[in-house]
Amino acid sequence: MGILNVTPDSFSDGGLHFAPRDAVSAGLRMVGDGADIVDVGGESTRPGAEPVPVEEELRRVIPVVEALASEGTIVSVDTMKAAVAREALAAGARIVNDVTALRDPEMVEVVAAAQCTVCLMHMKGEPRTMQSNPEYVDVVAEVRDYLVDRARFAESRGIAPDRIWIDPGFGFGKTVRHNLLLLKHLDAFVATGYPVLIGVSRKSTIGKLLNPENPLPVEERYEGTLAAQVVAQTKGARIIRTHDVKSAKRAAMITAAILDA
Repeated sequence: MGILNVTPDSFSDGGLHFAPRDAVSAGLRMVGDGADIVDVGGESTRPGAEPVPVEEELRRVIPVVEALASEGTIVSVDTMKAAVAREALAAGARIVNDVTALRDPEMVEVVAAAQCTVCLMHMKGEPRTMQSNPEYVDVVAEVRDYLVDRARFAESRGIAPDRIWIDPGFGFGKTVRHNLLLLKHLDAFVATGYPVLIGVSRKSTIGKLLNPENPLPVEERYEGTLAAQVVAQTKGARIIRTHDVKSAKRAAMITAAILDA
């Protein structure tokens, strides 16, 4: 899953693909590099990010979704707003990637009506506050149980079980230690039976682990990202959400060949 942020302020690629024409070209390049899905997002969810009005998010996202879908691309819309999901699905998106796991009361109805795939992610709090001293007694059990609960809620409202993915939400209300434990014990999420999506690409945890005293900037987290993605794949992750599609695809192919040998 290639990450396509059509925002001015995302933590890694904010502003790079803000113009619709640039965003569409970038999305098509991702497909050429091996992306099976392009995930289009119009609202930054980096720590401290401010909410974006519905009208602005629609203006950013819909032309890009429509253009990519018209080219045959499988498009996911990364949004927490039911109104945006509804319009994106009408424009050709096939997946809703919701970092709030259906907190918007209308979102479950939108997804159920469309019978599309939905990814439910765990986030402690909201982007503005999620990294303010997050605490857990048992981060793996708490995050897993939350996601199973949200998946069962989705099923109770008419979403087919085989249309539900789960995402532990690396970096969304977690410390470095929490992120490491979630990755180490990813098999606990795989055991739920729902396909697991992981999004570790260029996250701050990688920069901190590689240089604790002075965390590495986004552009120097490439090798660490690949290592984390490979570990996740060996533990059963089914969807790899990444900024660097070509390298992630190649690493996934080699990892799969080894696992299947």
